[in-house]
Amino acid sequence: MMEEEEFEFAEDLEAILHLTPEVQLAIEQVFPSQDPLDRADFNAVEYINTLFPTEQSLANIDDVVNKIRLKIRRLDDDIRTVVRGQTNVGQDGRQALEEAQIAIQQLFGKIKDIKDKAEKSEQMVKEITRDIKQLDHAKRHLTTSITTLNHLHMLAGGVDSLEAMTRKRQYGEVANLLQGVVNVLEHFHKYMGIPQIRQLSERVKAAQSELGTQILADFEEAFPSQGSKRPGGPSNVLRDACLVANVLDPRIKQEIIKKFIRQHLSEYLVLFQENQDVAWLDKIDRRYAWIKRQLVDYEEKYGRMFPEEWCMTERIAVEFCHITKAELAKVMRTRAKEIEVKLLLFAIQRTTNFEGLLAKRFTGCTLTDVPGQQQKRSESPLDPTNPFLEDEPGEDTGAEKDEDLAKPRKPKAPDNPFHGIISKCFEPHLYVYIESQDKNLGELIDRFVADFRTQGPPKAGTEEGGAVLPSCADLFVYYKKCMVQCSQLSTGEPMIALTTIFQKFLREYAWKILSGNLPKSNSNSGGLTITSLLKEKEGCEAAKFTVDELCLICSILSTAEYCLATTQQLEEKLKEKVDKTLVERINLTGEMDTFSTVISNSIQLLVQDLDAACDPALTAMSKMPWQSVEHVGDQSPYVTSIIMHIKQNVPIIRDNLASTRKYFTQFCIKFTNSFIPKFISHLFRCKPISMVGAEQLLLDTHSLKTVLLDLPSIGSQVLRKAPASYTKIVVKGMTRAEMILKVVMAPHEPPVVFVDNYIKLLADGNPETFQKILDMKGLKRSEQSSMLDLFRQRLPTPPSGADGGPSLSFSTPTPEQESSRIRKLEKLIKKRL
Repeated sequence: MMEEEEFEFAEDLEAILHLTPEVQLAIEQVFPSQDPLDRADFNAVEYINTLFPTEQSLANIDDVVNKIRLKIRRLDDDIRTVVRGQTNVGQDGRQALEEAQIAIQQLFGKIKDIKDKAEKSEQMVKEITRDIKQLDHAKRHLTTSITTLNHLHMLAGGVDSLEAMTRKRQYGEVANLLQGVVNVLEHFHKYMGIPQIRQLSERVKAAQSELGTQILADFEEAFPSQGSKRPGGPSNVLRDACLVANVLDPRIKQEIIKKFIRQHLSEYLVLFQENQDVAWLDKIDRRYAWIKRQLVDYEEKYGRMFPEEWCMTERIAVEFCHITKAELAKVMRTRAKEIEVKLLLFAIQRTTNFEGLLAKRFTGCTLTDVPGQQQKRSESPLDPTNPFLEDEPGEDTGAEKDEDLAKPRKPKAPDNPFHGIISKCFEPHLYVYIESQDKNLGELIDRFVADFRTQGPPKAGTEEGGAVLPSCADLFVYYKKCMVQCSQLSTGEPMIALTTIFQKFLREYAWKILSGNLPKSNSNSGGLTITSLLKEKEGCEAAKFTVDELCLICSILSTAEYCLATTQQLEEKLKEKVDKTLVERINLTGEMDTFSTVISNSIQLLVQDLDAACDPALTAMSKMPWQSVEHVGDQSPYVTSIIMHIKQNVPIIRDNLASTRKYFTQFCIKFTNSFIPKFISHLFRCKPISMVGAEQLLLDTHSLKTVLLDLPSIGSQVLRKAPASYTKIVVKGMTRAEMILKVVMAPHEPPVVFVDNYIKLLADGNPETFQKILDMKGLKRSEQSSMLDLFRQRLPTPPSGADGGPSLSFSTPTPEQESSRIRKLEKLIKKRL
């Protein structure tokens, strides 16, 4: 009965002590234990089975029970001790909380006492420092008052002295005193509300105004506006007056400078009036000689009168330049019809030389004082990378310029702030120069045409054969000379006009000298007939163009290439020389396209000539009775004829195009692209063909293929590998011709095998091509009809989405298959031979 009660108690206890997984995990982490009784998933049955695994182990059941009971008693004792120990924990916690609250109250009290003491200390410090601050303010105000009174005393005394010295014209003392008075007066700007201070300021302004008027009057008296003669030399009074003017309003200084320079240059305006002979361009040197003498005279007489920072010598020179520019522009507008090119270039050369002389003598610091001058300088920038700066002095010979090409590039033009200060006036009249160049270039082109007609084309076997025409180099040398000369005159619109002239005559050169002298293609066959082609002695036959004509075509091609490259360089140089705002208007693309067209036409002429020379041989091939050929021999006469023409023309063309290898390669490619389709077309005309005839044609095709592969180096002592692009074209085209003949050689019975073999070898789904193959085999129309029906049935189905037209694309034979077929063909040829 007791055991049942204990069991029920255990079940109730287990239900009460059921813990969540989180709590159980926490207990295991805090109190780790390996005892099975402490496990959350404890199973009493498994535990008992563990203690008594066999029936024999039940003999120790009493000992096990006693141990468990002992353990239970110990657990009860531990639990009892813990429970009794927790009875006083709540009371102890409340007591500790009360003690903490009391300690916090005491801490708050101490903090409040400290805060009160700090406020009292701060108040005490403020009371101590208040008096010190008052003393500091008093000291500062007293110092300011004493300084202001001293300044006031100095100002009052200075104003009185200034007025007295002004009346006595003691400018030397006034210069130093006035600057001091002005500096002192600046301290009283905030006191201008005081009547006495305002009165002193007005007296200073009045003294400055009186000084300005008085100094201007003194200069007017010393240098009267009327009359060119100046009385005596400078005085010390005027020198001191200039020092005073530095302190006065800048307008006083500008007025003095303006009046002096105007009076100094008044003689120039009289001597070089518009109606005087010396005013014209042919005597422009006298203008510059006059100003040189005047500057020397000024330095001797008045160099010490004006302060150095006024730069009076440079100002006189700059004003002379502006007057000269206006006077020259006026006289050139009046006498525009009298301006000639040589006279204009002479005046520009002397003017630019004078501007260079100014750059050596002066810094150009006064140019910014002239309104708009800085802008004018920026409108005509000088490119420091100008490749023609060495040509600018103008008086040097051409040989001296070339010798100094690398030395004096940069020192003059880029650092010349006076560039264009006078020479700008010539720019509106540069149309005379442009028209002259237009006329000269027209005469030059006409002379080139006449020389070409007189001297004739370059001869074969000479150094001139295939070389660039000399006239081309002469043209571009003249272009360079014109460009250099014009860039020295102007980098604006005249350069654009000159560029237009260049474009005009580049096109005329391309039309009249190059395209106009290309030989005309002849329509007849040059005496070649089928009968002559079938003869053994083929070496006497000539091409349609003579050797000299071939050399001429190659020479024109080389010249056009040279013109193309040089025109591109000319465009780059023009863009370097012209103003940056006008760069976009320099475009020689159309002229370069013209020369490219000449090159293309020249290559096409060479191709047509060789192609036409081969036409009679191909015609003879198509008319030969291939059905009656009884045995395979050496290559046919028509092949020998074709090879002869190739060996005649190609070495000449290659030697004359040695300097332009890329265009020789283009010639080879274009000839191959023209010849191979024409050969295949004539091959289809050979019908009917017997088996032996097809073998002979296959031998001939292989011979032509070999010659075409060696075409770039044929007849040359130096063997050079042909370009890969060219070799690919020859192999692809001639392999198709070989496959056509192989299909012709194949038996047409059974038809299915023949059609499949055709599709495999030619990979051509066009029924017309298949029809031509049947015609070459000599099949009857009834047989051809059934063959065509079978061919259409055997064609592979085109992929979805592709056009279902008659022409289909098949995969071409691999290179291994082609090489295997070629080897078989070579064995067959050797066997036949």
